[in-house]
Amino acid sequence: MKWLSLLTTVGLSIVLFSCNTDNPPSPALSPDKALGTFVLADENLEIELVAAEPLVEDPVAITFDAAGRLWVVEMLGFMADIDGNNENDPVGRVSVLFDDDGDGRMDRGQIFLDSLVMPRAMALVKDGVLVAENKPLWYVQDTDGDFKADTKVLIDSTYGGSGMPEHSANGLWRGLDNWLYNAKSKFRYKNVDGQWIKDETEFRGQWGIAHDNAGRLFYNYNWSQLHGDLVPPNVLLRNTNHTPTSGIDHGLTLEREIYPIRTNPAVNRGYVPGTLDEQGRLLEFASACGPLIYRGDALPENYAGNAFVCEPTANVIKQNKITEEGFMLSAQAVYKDREFLASTDERFRPVSLAPGPDGALYVVDMYKGIIQHGPYMSDYLREVSLKRELDRPIHMGRIWRIKKKGNQRKKITDLTKADSKTLIGLLGSPDGWTRDTAQRLLVERGNAGTSDLGKLVETGSPLGRLHGLWTLEGLGVKSPDIYLSALSAEDPGVDQAALRILGNLGFDTLHVKAEIEQYVRSNYDGASPLLQMQMVLSTNQLDSEITFEIAKKFLKRYGALPVARDVVMSSLQDREATMLSDLLENPDWKTYDQNREIFIEMLATSVANKGNETEISGMLGLASKKLPGAESWFQPALVNGILNSRGSNEAGEIAFSARPKYLDRENLEEALKKKFTWPGKPKTEVAESERAYEIDRELFAVGRQNYLNLCASCHGTQGEGMKRFAPPLKNSPWVTGEEHRLIMIVLHGLEGPVTVNDKTYDIPDILPSMPSFTTLQDQDISAITTYIRNSWGNAAEPIKTGTVGHIRFRTQGKITPWTASELDTLVFDIDLSR
Repeated sequence: MKWLSLLTTVGLSIVLFSCNTDNPPSPALSPDKALGTFVLADENLEIELVAAEPLVEDPVAITFDAAGRLWVVEMLGFMADIDGNNENDPVGRVSVLFDDDGDGRMDRGQIFLDSLVMPRAMALVKDGVLVAENKPLWYVQDTDGDFKADTKVLIDSTYGGSGMPEHSANGLWRGLDNWLYNAKSKFRYKNVDGQWIKDETEFRGQWGIAHDNAGRLFYNYNWSQLHGDLVPPNVLLRNTNHTPTSGIDHGLTLEREIYPIRTNPAVNRGYVPGTLDEQGRLLEFASACGPLIYRGDALPENYAGNAFVCEPTANVIKQNKITEEGFMLSAQAVYKDREFLASTDERFRPVSLAPGPDGALYVVDMYKGIIQHGPYMSDYLREVSLKRELDRPIHMGRIWRIKKKGNQRKKITDLTKADSKTLIGLLGSPDGWTRDTAQRLLVERGNAGTSDLGKLVETGSPLGRLHGLWTLEGLGVKSPDIYLSALSAEDPGVDQAALRILGNLGFDTLHVKAEIEQYVRSNYDGASPLLQMQMVLSTNQLDSEITFEIAKKFLKRYGALPVARDVVMSSLQDREATMLSDLLENPDWKTYDQNREIFIEMLATSVANKGNETEISGMLGLASKKLPGAESWFQPALVNGILNSRGSNEAGEIAFSARPKYLDRENLEEALKKKFTWPGKPKTEVAESERAYEIDRELFAVGRQNYLNLCASCHGTQGEGMKRFAPPLKNSPWVTGEEHRLIMIVLHGLEGPVTVNDKTYDIPDILPSMPSFTTLQDQDISAITTYIRNSWGNAAEPIKTGTVGHIRFRTQGKITPWTASELDTLVFDIDLSR
């Protein structure tokens, strides 16, 4: 494909993609005819209809209650016409569907709650339902058992944020740890002693959220199909002196290709060259959403733990196999030239997935011609949609079930009638929905026998023990002994959960602290990487001696991984200065290693962020001291850490009570002089901007941290480049030149020879190609590029987050890395200020 000409635009006019394929109207099909349009990649599976209009209309999310009834969120206000008029009318609802004869197809429905504006998520909770409307979050109850809501209590008026479907909180997914997590949100919710608690957590995803058997959360973005957590929620946020840049929102795969089996002209980006192939089929994800980790037992065993991702624009669902290497996760498409499920019906719109009580995989099909929200509809899409009559009919929808072909559907058991002993037994079920539901019911009942749970925790299966632990935690059991009994070092997931819960309770007694310390010392060397990581996280409440000992072991083995460095930093709150001194005494740390340099700088930045004058003075003293064998790299790392700290005042300076003696040194960087302030500092020494543009200090600091974790291993900590890895960024016109070229390189990578300052770099002096960082969010790319454009003597305007998003949009379909010659000759006449 000739990117040279295809990326050209003039003013507001667009070079439209011309498809050779005729695209006739795409009429709505009956459920039976729609069933005939599906192609499953695995011939051993089959898809069945569960419900269709008028029983269900415009479904966006489903869940099953403990009795097997199907609850559906119906967003009837979404794009009722081509302009999205009247979407704020209260026409949305939550319905309950009943399968009276047990044949797997719903027979009747009941509107549980109506008069909602664009509802998008729900969660079944004790004696009621949480329902997310466009902005508010409600707690709704049916007090007389007729499946009609009687009471509606506001829980959070700001839950949804903007209220726009693509950019508002959704999910309400119950995690293994009993918190309700959300996509497109940095908040989680939990009922504690009858009160709803809203707690800040890391920001995750865009539409849809799920977890695996270990409790790790997974989510995605419309442009990046699968992200997940490598570490438990909130643990990396504990050290307020450090800003983590890994561990959460980890992109599992760079694969963006999709393989629809029909043309997809009605895609918002259809006019962008490279979006559609010559047959008019979508080339890559444009609206990835609704991820689910399969944990059921109605599909063959090889499906266990696989990730499924919806792509409604292309009428497909992709299947990914997740690979676990230590505590790292990656994913690969199961099929290299086709999709798990594809349809020739353009109105098949899979928007979310759900587990069922029968172990099957359920698909929520909005069954709608127009899936793009009005504010983002291009003139192109509007014209195509109207011409092809996709705006009518409306208010349709289907729910589908996928299971192993020929298998008799498992009989649904009403768990609401099960006693606590039965539910405890089900915590070890091979089916994830059953385990999750049993745990929820036990926690909500609040009267489950802890003795039976204690026996399960000690002698049950790994999955049973894991759910047993979190059931005890959900019940508010605070006795540490029952969790300590689970520390057998036999199953990493169980031990990790026990350590997490004990950490949340706190090592307040000498007894608990001593047992944890003994457990860590005795078992660390032989533990799995996952458990070793948790041991490091748990040392945040132990004495510095063992904390530092385990941290150094962990860094020695995993120090090249950004998440490993962030994990260690999370255990060092207010002990960073002591750790610095400790490392200076360690013979291993006398020898240069780039990963050690990065970690030392992270420590120094944290010390400076803390703002303690005594500790910073001590660090400056280390920077002045002769350190045999280490001063050539250790001391610059300390200085860089100080320079890249956030400072202690609004100007980003470090406030001292008097002028630091360190500033008397000869040949001191001007930037370091400007970093400090003190009473009476002469105005001539006050930091003043020397640039014609402003640089956000926080963005710059985040950029440095991201650069160290993601880029320094090839380009060097000071942008100097590294032989056999990558060319320099310092004084590079590729960095300080046209911003679109730099963004495109970061997004899609660069391969082949590249010339920097009249020197050509090629194999073997550099690697064959720079990898793509397309899984990074726009703000992270903005931070990194802004940082490298204004470091090491470089000076160029900051790159805005919106500009990154614009370039990402314009380069849809670019799967392979760029070459320097492509970028040199590329015509990219786009108004980046739009």
